[in-house]
Amino acid sequence: MTAPSRHLPLIGSTNFRDLGGYVGRDGRIVRWRRLFRSDHLGDLTPDDLAVLSGLGLARVCDFRGARERTASLCVLPGVAVHALSIEPTVVQGMQALLAAGKTLTPQSTVELMEQTYRDFVLDNTPRFAELFGHLLDDDRPLVFHCTAGKDRTGFAAALILTALGVARTVVMQDYLLTNDHYRQPKGASGLAPQDVLDVLWRVQPDFLEAALHTVEAGYGSVERYLDSALGLGLTQRRRLEQLYLQV
Repeated sequence: MTAPSRHLPLIGSTNFRDLGGYVGRDGRIVRWRRLFRSDHLGDLTPDDLAVLSGLGLARVCDFRGARERTASLCVLPGVAVHALSIEPTVVQGMQALLAAGKTLTPQSTVELMEQTYRDFVLDNTPRFAELFGHLLDDDRPLVFHCTAGKDRTGFAAALILTALGVARTVVMQDYLLTNDHYRQPKGASGLAPQDVLDVLWRVQPDFLEAALHTVEAGYGSVERYLDSALGLGLTQRRRLEQLYLQV
């Protein structure tokens, strides 16, 4: 039997992907067409909306900040949209460097990205806990996203797959798929040197590892973080597995 397509080639969204098909706990497979990750959904075409309707998409968790959401509203007919706001910080960090008379370089941008990922853990853990609350409600198809679907969304996807028992190497492979699919926004090329934009609009293993190392430094392990910070005790973990792993 042919597996469903992981990447859905929408017109108004380039990074819409299914988390299904990965091997989870006890060899059970993550269910297809239940959990999706994406870049923002504010530019979907009527054909895109028809595709998502055909998936039975029922819930959206939007990690974008308030101004991001206002600039590109996520409106999907009949779909509940939940705002889990994590304000972006990378652009502000770049502006602060420029204001201090420093030059933007690929390395300084890497450092900003790594700090952003650390801050997901240090400052935004409650938002990721909210995401798991929605996941535990029921198994209706859900998509979580931010603007590019790579950073806030990438960390969330890593947490979900880890909670379902997917191996860390596979979690990283899923994370890096953004580099195969996401397309830099039109008009972004003049905002900074291209080598800086190549860091900003892509993902690197060290970005995600910066978040995971922060988790391990603060909580001892990702498993303990899931339990003590995100509310995924044994009962909740078993329910998550019942909802999103094949029998």
